[in-house]
This record gives sequence, C-alpha cells and structure tokens, in this order.
Amino acid sequence: MAQAQPRLPIGRSPPIPSPSPGSVDASLALRGLDAAELPSSPSPSLVTEARLGALRTTTAPGDASAPSYAVVSRLVKAEGLLARARWFYLLLTAGLLAAFACAVVAFVLLGDSWFQLLVAGGLGVILTQFAFLAHEASHRQVLGSGPANDRLGRVLGTFVVGMSYAWWMNKHSRHHANPNQIGRDPDIAVDTISFLEEDAAVQRGALAWITRRQGYLFLPLLLLEGVNLHRVSFLTLLGRDPVKQRRTEITLVTLRFVLYLGAIFACLPLGMAFAFLGVQLAVFGFYMGAAFAPNHTGMPIVPSEARLDFFSKQVRTSRNVGGGWWATALMGGLNYQVEHHLFPSMARPHLARTRLIVKDHCRLTGVPYTETSLLRSHVQVITYLHRVGLAARDPFQCPLVTRYGPV
Repeated sequence: MAQAQPRLPIGRSPPIPSPSPGSVDASLALRGLDAAELPSSPSPSLVTEARLGALRTTTAPGDASAPSYAVVSRLVKAEGLLARARWFYLLLTAGLLAAFACAVVAFVLLGDSWFQLLVAGGLGVILTQFAFLAHEASHRQVLGSGPANDRLGRVLGTFVVGMSYAWWMNKHSRHHANPNQIGRDPDIAVDTISFLEEDAAVQRGALAWITRRQGYLFLPLLLLEGVNLHRVSFLTLLGRDPVKQRRTEITLVTLRFVLYLGAIFACLPLGMAFAFLGVQLAVFGFYMGAAFAPNHTGMPIVPSEARLDFFSKQVRTSRNVGGGWWATALMGGLNYQVEHHLFPSMARPHLARTRLIVKDHCRLTGVPYTETSLLRSHVQVITYLHRVGLAARDPFQCPLVTRYGPV
C-alpha cells in the first residue's frame, strides 16, 4: 500500500528560527529534505512538489487518459452513480416550496410583531437552501438536459434568491477548472479577505487593518456576505462586460426585489421592516459563507505555472466535511467536496457512495484525501486566514524581527 504524502499543518507555526509556515523551506523540512539541496533558482515543478508532496507524471488538464481519474470514473459508472435522481430533487423542491409557503403564512399571521425576526431568520435559511439547489442545477445535477438545468438555475438563483446566475456560472466554472490555483481561481482572488500572503502583504490603510485581523473577523464578516452577493450581482448585470441573458436576469431580479421589498415595507413598520431585512440578509450571508468556506480554504495553494493531472488537482485542493446525512442536508451536498469536484454533474444522493470509491483509491495510490468535522474545518479555515493576515504587518517593522521574532 502506498503511503500518503505528508501535508502542511494548517496554521501551525514552526519553532523560531524555522522558515515560515507554508514556505517551500518548511515544506521540504516536513519531507525530510534540506532547503540547501534546492538550486538557487528552483524549477516550478520542484516548488510545486515541495508544497503539495510527490507528484505523478502529469497529463494535459481534462485529459481522460489520466490513470487515477480513468480508474475511478469506470468504477463510478459501473455502480450507476452518474444516474439522475429526479425523485430526490422533486421531493426536495416540494419541501422547500412548502417551507417557503409556511414562512409567508407566518409573516401574514404575525403582522406587526417582533416575532417577525424569527420568520426573517427562517427565510434566510430557506433561501440558502434554494441557492444550494440552484448551484446543483448549474452543474447539470438536477434535470436531464443542460438548457433545462440552466432555466431552473436561473429561476431559482436569480428570481428566488436574488443573485445573477450568469455571474455565478462564470465565476464558479473557472473555480472548478483550477481550484486554489494562483491567478486562475477567482475564489482566492484578493477581496476584503486575503487568501494569499503576497496579497495580504500589499494591503494598506483600512484593508490592512482588517487583513491583520481577518482570522478574528471572518465569521462576523460573513454576516455581510448576503449584501455582497446581491451587490456583485447588480454590478455585473449593469456593467459593460458581456452577460448571458442579461435582460432576462435584470427582469427577474428586479421583479424579485420589487415584490419582496414591497411586501416587507407595506406590511411592517419602517424600523421593523429594516430589522427584518437585516436579519434575513445576515442569516443568508452567514449560512452561504459558512457552507462554502470549508471546501478549499486552508488547503494547498497551486502555483500559477503548475500542471497537475485532473485527479490530483481536484483531490489535493479539496476538503470533505464528515457527518453523514445531516451534514449533507445542512450543506446541500457541499460536504462531499472532493467527489463533487471529480464528478460535478453527480446528483447529491450518489456522493456518499462515491466517497468510498474515491477514498479507497486515494489510499491505494498515495494521494492525500482530506476529511474532517464541521467544527474542525472552520477552525482550520480561521487559523489559515489568521496566518495569511499576519503578512499585512506594519510596513515599518523590521523584516528580520517579523521572521525570527524580537530578541
């Protein structure tokens, strides 16, 4: 049996004066090598190996001849795990519509009452579940044809949830093609949060202050993610870049907010209406961010010039969250992130069985397979973000003091 390659510990600082965590030197040390063995200008492949562990011979991205993926794909197909699960999605959609109807009834019956904030929180959860379903439609997991899935995803994502489906498809497709790869994965591009130390190091002013504390601020910032998702969607639809079915999405999202905001401000006093909207957006943003954050944050970063075979690239950069059926229901299937990245169009009910096949194959081939609890995954995310954020240090601080500590 091949032994799995060691992975970098997340957020664990080595004793001074060891190299900083996440550096090539630290990675080599973990593998029993000396940084002095590296040439003065190490090749990209050697740097990549130092960060990710020993790599097999690579093939062109997406090449079905990559040995590991071909083997796993044959096993998955033989088990019938690529079949549609129409009854599951029919029942799921019916359940979400019923939950939404209950929220509307409660909203009407409660009237001018601060208990409406409970309805707002519940609505935030329901809308997040609809977003999960829209995400699955965008991956062709729900219906039999691509156009049908797109129509469903656009209705759910744009009209029900209030996000641009076209923006999501563009961003998410690029992420799936190159997860955690510098310059290619938009999910690790610098924003309010910095995911790379080199991005954190160049932050200035208020953003630098936030970045230095981003590990502590991460969960509170998620409360604003709902507002941010709507903001980015509007900017995309009203911008100059090409947007597929722009007019349709503008019509859907405008109709959605007119109906939604109209009902809230027509039925509730002004202050209560704003409170209702604030709670709903906060719950929606927190839930969305907390569900997607464990997928890749804190997993190995792939250099921009690296070329990995499809199987290694998807497995090494993804993290599963254990827990079984309750985690699947809570996270909309995102807990099986490894399997989702290997088979993006796979229906949610088949991911658990596929996990057993993939995990066993990783054990035999020595490809690291990461799975942890929901709580521990968020600890790893926050620890990693805190470590990255420390790169946004005071620009006047001595680099030697920063690296080795004060005397």
